[in-house]
Amino acid sequence: MSASASASGVTVWLTGLSGAGKTTVAESLAEQLRSQGRPVEVLDGDELRTNLSAGLGFSREDRSTHVRRVGFVAELLSRHGVVSLVPVIAPYADARDDVRRHHDKHGTPYLEVHVATPLIECARRDVKGLYARARAGELTGLTGVDDPYEEPQAPDLRLDTTGLPLQEAVARVRTLIASTTEEES
Repeated sequence: MSASASASGVTVWLTGLSGAGKTTVAESLAEQLRSQGRPVEVLDGDELRTNLSAGLGFSREDRSTHVRRVGFVAELLSRHGVVSLVPVIAPYADARDDVRRHHDKHGTPYLEVHVATPLIECARRDVKGLYARARAGELTGLTGVDDPYEEPQAPDLRLDTTGLPLQEAVARVRTLIASTTEEES
């Protein structure tokens, strides 16, 4: 067993549209894992964009650079025994693939969870008011509206949070983690 696997570190990459439920699931899961004494970090895409990727815009290149930076940090933490929960839109498949390859290169477990909540539900929730701004013509380049989101073709888990109780979504991700890290859920 590799050092990273014995340390129970893993990166759980939650990708999906804005408002899909990525951060909500990650925060709830983190709370549960911390209560059991597991080292956990939530690497929120919005927070890291402000701090780690300040100065980057929203071009394809800048978005991909941001995803790769977040992936590097997640792998580093996970390699040292941390459960890294990463709720990031990460719209482009090639950038997500680069993150997975980086984890593979270091023998660090990586799980991709596609929070596949449909656009219509994300827009209904409109947690950040982005969809309303896009409809009003005040915002362009919104992923899933007028900028692409390349859905994962073979995620380790696909979750549609529409009507799915939060605890059920969290339980499904915990089961996935347990099957990878050989930890009890």
